Amino acid sequence: MMRNYSLWLLLPLLYSVCTAAGLWMVYFVGIRDERIKPLFSQNRSRRYAPYISILGNFPPASCIFSEVMNMAAFVGFIIGVLRYHQLRPVINKAWLNILCLVLFSLSCFGMTLVGNIQIFTQMVVHSVGAFGTFVLGTIYCWIQSGITIQVDLRNEGKKVGIVRFLLSGGITICLIAYGILMSQRNHMNAARVQWAMVMLFLTFLATFGVEFRHSRFDFVHTQTFGIPVREAETDGSTIRERGAAKVSNML
Repeated sequence: MMRNYSLWLLLPLLYSVCTAAGLWMVYFVGIRDERIKPLFSQNRSRRYAPYISILGNFPPASCIFSEVMNMAAFVGFIIGVLRYHQLRPVINKAWLNILCLVLFSLSCFGMTLVGNIQIFTQMVVHSVGAFGTFVLGTIYCWIQSGITIQVDLRNEGKKVGIVRFLLSGGITICLIAYGILMSQRNHMNAARVQWAMVMLFLTFLATFGVEFRHSRFDFVHTQTFGIPVREAETDGSTIRERGAAKVSNML
């Protein structure tokens, strides 16, 4: 049965797995360099709490972090565009689909700000990027959960939609808890909640593989030349040859 599924199902899965692996790599590099405390540490050392943003502030972890976030933003944007085109023929409210694309595009742009602008260098810009990534991303998850049930692709919408609503709820709880813990300066627990929120968000995006396995995305490139490219005379008659080239690449 697996061979009947589209290979596009692997894109969201690999995206989530690779992004998570990259972030955990940054974490372990930070632990090795003794920049941060371990997530489940109880000691009161002077190291920083293991916030993802702080992990990306010190080299060499910052180099890996920037690369991970840039790749995550780029591939995430592609997934968002593919999801938009998948829903476009079947969704009743086109504006809702467009809104999702805009929200997720801004969320991906926020990832680039988080990855490339370090928090200790430009805290305001970095925080704007984090807001776009987490807050707009959370709104995107809720809307996509509702769309999943409404569209009900292949009669799988209700089951998948329930899972996505649960994940969206978990992300929202983490987001609220993160804000509360930050206001209380409970940095260790805030960092733990932040990591949980990111992993839930990546899990949500991985669920797009359920619908992608039924979809095929074709990209067509067309190039046309309208001007005659050659004139030749044969036996007193003029032969005009007009060239046209059309290339179709189907993935």
